[in-house]
Amino acid sequence: MTLSQPATQSDYPDHIDAAVLKIAGVVVLGAIMSILDITVVNVALPTFQLEFGTPDDPVTYAHVAWTVTAYTLALATVIPLTGWGANRFGTKRLYMTAIFLFTAGSALCATATSIDMLIAFRVLQGLGGGMLMPLGMTIMTQAAGPHRMGRLMAILGVPMLLGPIMGPILGGWLIEVASWHWIFLINVPLGAIALVYAWFALAKDHAEPSESLDLLGVALMSPGLALFLFGISSLPAEGGDFTAPRVWVSILIGVLLMAAFVWHSFKPEHPLLDLRLFRDRNLTVSIITMFLFAAAFFGGLLLVPTYFQQIRGESTLHAGLLVAPQGLGAMVTMPIAGRLVDKIPVGRIVPVGLGLIVIGMFGLTQLTATTPYALIIVMLVVMGFGMGGTMMPLFTTALRTLRGPQVSRGSTLLNITQQIASSCGVATMSVILTNQLNDSPIIPGTQNIPGLGDGLKETQAAILSNTRPESLIPLHIDPAAIARGLVEAAQAFANTYWVAWVMVVLTLIPALMLPRKRAKSDLVQGDLPPAVVD
Repeated sequence: MTLSQPATQSDYPDHIDAAVLKIAGVVVLGAIMSILDITVVNVALPTFQLEFGTPDDPVTYAHVAWTVTAYTLALATVIPLTGWGANRFGTKRLYMTAIFLFTAGSALCATATSIDMLIAFRVLQGLGGGMLMPLGMTIMTQAAGPHRMGRLMAILGVPMLLGPIMGPILGGWLIEVASWHWIFLINVPLGAIALVYAWFALAKDHAEPSESLDLLGVALMSPGLALFLFGISSLPAEGGDFTAPRVWVSILIGVLLMAAFVWHSFKPEHPLLDLRLFRDRNLTVSIITMFLFAAAFFGGLLLVPTYFQQIRGESTLHAGLLVAPQGLGAMVTMPIAGRLVDKIPVGRIVPVGLGLIVIGMFGLTQLTATTPYALIIVMLVVMGFGMGGTMMPLFTTALRTLRGPQVSRGSTLLNITQQIASSCGVATMSVILTNQLNDSPIIPGTQNIPGLGDGLKETQAAILSNTRPESLIPLHIDPAAIARGLVEAAQAFANTYWVAWVMVVLTLIPALMLPRKRAKSDLVQGDLPPAVVD
């Protein structure tokens, strides 16, 4: 993509000047909107279950988890298109379009009257949000110059750290003092401010198209991913039956489309995803490590606020506050890992970070209905420490052996991997949790009550006792059944975390293959840094 004539290092001052800070304000504002909206929705999932269902028949957890999966899948779909779009239309124009799509999608989400409608609007929101961070990184690189990227990354790291901390708190507070609609409506004034700010702060650019869009790649990859994840997420509704047509047909078609995409991607000069880069061993090992880490970590992260609300009876605000220590842990270690990665081989940093996550997540596998909060918070902080010492070093080492245009293509592969892994992790963990919760006995006497179908399960009654206790009053449920249901529901969360824990342990295998000796970076002055999307 070309904005103007290439600048040399001498064209930039050594310090971060006011002009760069003005542009950084636009980029950080856009990144905060995109990243916050990933975490802010997490605390709202139990609310969605009840708001779009009934107290006696809430929407399944796997179904509402698609509000997260659809958003991250849209992010993953649009990231590889961003480079072509900026090349074709110019970064300023496309960045403002991305802000508009995100803001419009947010406004539409607030008008949703069904869970499926909300999921559809989340896709539109994600299409805009997915372009904000990569475009922002490109804009900042061209404004600051590569030699100031260290200080620049410190600025762009702000929204990455704020997301895990402020998202759950903000989401919980808005739901408690207003309604769930406001977790989306709050983006409308922010988006309007960002649009005006971008119009005045960003310089006019001139697009000079040089690459054609891989239309066949888009047609194969996007629906392939969507169908595959739809099949996985349909398992709970089908009772975990892989032979159900809705499940196996979707998964099969999705796998075939993605396989066709892999076969096709080696033919075009400029494919949607440059899979030829997997010839680089360092990049390959980093991407495998990133996939396993992101699927386990972000899939498990989704369950924490839900546990606090459904098992412990906490409000959405309190659940957000209880999850915040994990983000604080990451805030401590992320800048430390960023400084160490230039001095210590990444193969000696990432396994330590993963080891901390293994320790913290093992604590979550022991969850019960009465686990002390102090112990849970300690485990979350330890996991945060590990996350801060894992993600950025993986991004850095993956690109060290790439040169020139390979750097931005490798960055695209990393971002795509992270988003697909997050989507798969969320879908997988929600399927496992839903199946665990459904494996509970029906309370005798509830089979013939209108509106309860085959009857009320003990886990359902226990969760309702913490989320909608008034709905149980006319049913006269035995308190002993509710007590048993709480124990069973807590065990369902613990069992799901066992799966996530095993995945993190498996991540240590490729992590131990990362470089353990210091290697010289192949990045040169004109190479672009990674466009990180949390």
